[in-house]
Formats: sequence, C-alpha cells, structure tokens
Amino acid sequence: MIIISVLHTVVFVGAAPWASWLAGDLRNGTASSDSVATFWALPGGWVVVLVLLGLLVSRAGRQGQHVPAYVGWAMLAWVVFAVFLIGPSGFLFGFVPAGLLIAASLTGKRPAAARRRVRS
Repeated sequence: MIIISVLHTVVFVGAAPWASWLAGDLRNGTASSDSVATFWALPGGWVVVLVLLGLLVSRAGRQGQHVPAYVGWAMLAWVVFAVFLIGPSGFLFGFVPAGLLIAASLTGKRPAAARRRVRS
C-alpha cells in the first residue's frame, strides 16, 4: 500500500499546480478541471490514507497482530468498483494488498512475530 501510494505520487506530482493551489484557486473556484482532478489524485485523494493504512498494517504485522478481514474485503470492493467505473488503471495494483489481507485472514495463521512471543 505504501509502495502504491509512493508510485501514485511520483506519477502525478509533476502535474500538480502547487502555486495555484496555494494561491487559493481551489477555494475560490477558479481552478481548471485538470487542476481539480490532480488535487483529488494527490493530497485530496486516497494517497495519504493509503500510506497510513499501509503503515498501520505493517506495524500490526511486526507486533504479531492480525488486521481484521473486513479491511481486505473493503479494499477489494473499493478496487473492483473503481476499476468498474474507470476501467483498467493503477487501481489494478490494489488487488495485491487486498488479496494479501484477505488471504492472511483466511489462513488463520498467526504472524511470525506472534509465534516467536508464544515460544518465549
């Protein structure tokens, strides 16, 4: 999830009209439709949230905790809906973390960190 967010940012950051955004074009309604779309692709979209979710999942795994299955299923639903709406796109990468989260919840195996704690 973190890698997807970083790649997404790398792809779109060059097109971001930061100067006009900071000047208030988004607030006063003078921003172009491309500017608004780029805003929703970067700071206004899921990039920040996906990084935070990725960090949370990584931390949970290191601590030997499971992420609830609904996180993977909700991510899968989001990706399927987005691909349905706009067709093949970067959203296809979302199948990877969604699938991994779902697979982890279905196997019922405890993360390695949790197994090590039990033995000690």
